[in-house]
Amino acid sequence: MKTRTLSRRYAALAAVTLSTTLLPVATAHAADEPAPQAPRVTGATTDTFGRMADAVLTDRTAALLDEGQAPRTALKATGGARLSAAVSRTEGTAVTALRDTRSRLAALGEAYTDADTDVTVDSTQVNGQQATVRVTETTTLTYAKIRGDEPGTTGFRAHHELTFTAQPDGTWQLSGLRTTDNGPRPINDPAATAAAGQPGAASSASRAPSASVAPISTFAVIDAPKAATTLPAPAKPKKLTGGTYDYAAMATYTEKYWKDYNPAYRKYNSLGGDCTNYLSQGLLAGGWKQISTVTPEEYDTWYYASNGTADAWIGVNEWSWFTQTAKRTTALANVYQMDVGDVMQIDFDKNGSKDHSMMTTYRSSSGVPYLTYHDADTYRRSVASIIAQYPTSVYFAYRT
Repeated sequence: MKTRTLSRRYAALAAVTLSTTLLPVATAHAADEPAPQAPRVTGATTDTFGRMADAVLTDRTAALLDEGQAPRTALKATGGARLSAAVSRTEGTAVTALRDTRSRLAALGEAYTDADTDVTVDSTQVNGQQATVRVTETTTLTYAKIRGDEPGTTGFRAHHELTFTAQPDGTWQLSGLRTTDNGPRPINDPAATAAAGQPGAASSASRAPSASVAPISTFAVIDAPKAATTLPAPAKPKKLTGGTYDYAAMATYTEKYWKDYNPAYRKYNSLGGDCTNYLSQGLLAGGWKQISTVTPEEYDTWYYASNGTADAWIGVNEWSWFTQTAKRTTALANVYQMDVGDVMQIDFDKNGSKDHSMMTTYRSSSGVPYLTYHDADTYRRSVASIIAQYPTSVYFAYRT
C-alpha cells in the first residue's frame, strides 16, 4: 500500500485509517450464545491490517522529519478498534524517543526533509482470536542539504510482525509489534536507543552459524583494533579506480542489490544474518580473489561455491580474522576515515564478538561515510546516524 509524501498526505492517511475502523470479524454474540469461532480473515481485513501497520510506521518516521511534528490523530483515536491501550502507550514513548534521535542527529549535522513509506502484507495467520501478520516496510528518507554534499536519499527495507486480537464487538486491536531483522535497527525503530546500544531482538545480529566469540587456532590470528568515532578525523584518501581493486565497482554492486538480492547467491538471513555474505559479494565484484585451497592454518580461505562456503565469506568475526591475518585489510584509526569500498563492523554489546558488517558506498566531500548493508537491508545510511543510535557500541574500520 503506497503512501504519498509525508508532508502532503499524513492528514489524508489519518482520515483513511479512521474511516476504515478495522473491519468487523464477526457479528457480536449475545451473552447466552456460544463463544465465537475463530474469526475469518478476508482480503478486506488483510488490507486493514496493512493500513494499520502503515499508519504506525509512518507515524514513527514522521517524528524524524525536521519540518515539524506530524499529527498523530490516526493512532490516538482508539475506540476499541485500533491500538490496544498498551501499544498506544508504547508508540507514544517510541515517538518521543525518535524526536530525541532527531535532536541528536541535528547536533551531528544531519536531518531529513521528507519521507515515503510503503507497507506490504506478506502473510496472515489466525490462531484462535489472534492474527499474526508479517509485513515488509520500505521507507525512503530525503537528506536535508545542511553541508550541501549529502546524498539524495537513504532507505531501508525492514520486516515486522504484528499481533492483532479479535474483540467481543467483532473488531480487531493491534496488541503487539516487533521488528524481526538482524543487524542495526532501522532509523525509525527506537528499540536500539532505549536499550543503550543493544541491537534489540537481534542480539547475535548477522553472525554466521559457525561463528565463535574468539578464534581457536594453531597460528597467530590478527584481530582488528577498535576504531574511534570522533570528529575531526585525519584524512585518509585512496584511489577508487585504476589500482589493484575497483572500489567504485564494489559500491555499484552493493547499491544494486541492497534490497533486491542477487539470485546467484544463497541467503543467510535466517541463519544468523546475510550481512557478511553480501559484503563478500561486493568485494568480489571489485576484484578480490577467492581462496579455496585449505592449509593447516585456520581462517585461510575465502570463497563461495555451490557445494560450500568458507567461514570467512559469511562470518563476521571470521571475515575480520581472515582479512587481517592475510593482509587483505588494514585497520583504520577512525570510522570517519573510511572511503568507498571500506568496511565497518560493530560489536553491539561490547562482549568481544563482532556482530555486523557493512560497506561504505558513498563518502561526502566533507568527510562523512555512508554505508549500505543487509539485515535490515539499508541504503546509504550515514556513520553518524548509526553512532547516534548505538553510542556505546564498539566499532572497527577496515581499509580494503
